[in-house]
Amino acid sequence: MSQFRPKYITFDCYGTLTNFRPGPMAGEFFADRVPAEKMPAFLKDFSAYRLDEVLGAWKPYSEVLHNAVERTCRLWNVEFRPDEARRIYEAVPTWGPHPDVPEGLSRVAKEIPLVILSNAMNEQIHKNVALLGAPFAHVFTAQDAQAYKPRLQAFEHVFDQLGCRPEECMHVSSSFRYDHMSAFDLHYGARVFVARGHEPSNPYYCTHEIKDIGGLAGVVGLTPTPA
Repeated sequence: MSQFRPKYITFDCYGTLTNFRPGPMAGEFFADRVPAEKMPAFLKDFSAYRLDEVLGAWKPYSEVLHNAVERTCRLWNVEFRPDEARRIYEAVPTWGPHPDVPEGLSRVAKEIPLVILSNAMNEQIHKNVALLGAPFAHVFTAQDAQAYKPRLQAFEHVFDQLGCRPEECMHVSSSFRYDHMSAFDLHYGARVFVARGHEPSNPYYCTHEIKDIGGLAGVVGLTPTPA
């Protein structure tokens, strides 16, 4: 694939850059109600409900998590404790980056403006971004756009604010369902899938695949970050 030098690189934050941990936290909370051998299936359902909760009209992310936990509990016929959903929400800003992120981002940030588009509240995201260890030119949230990814409205808000077109940009994410399918539909100039293990690879929707952020420099024609 020929190299593409974008005007901006937009990033998903939670999962791609930040080590997003609602699943592990839920696993700890529900260990007294869900057998260990069934926990992976329970957490998979929790993930599915989190996605379903962001497909409609915007609402605060605290409600997204509350509803997702409650609906998972209803499906599994286990006790729902609202304080557990709230504790997951309150923990989000404390989560730091995957180990490969600070150095990998810093190499690219010297040459190309970096932009975050996150399914977050403004009260959360800026604390996470401060932990990433690299400069970002812009940070946009679902709260700003009044729409969550994968809705196209979230991405369109970014283009409007930056004054650019999708084909001038590259999008980086570890999720097809939240990011790359939408980026494909919007005709992003390039899409980079970070293979974190959350989802299987799908070459139809991405133009490049990297194992971690250290590989991003090579994608845009810079010297890759040493392994």
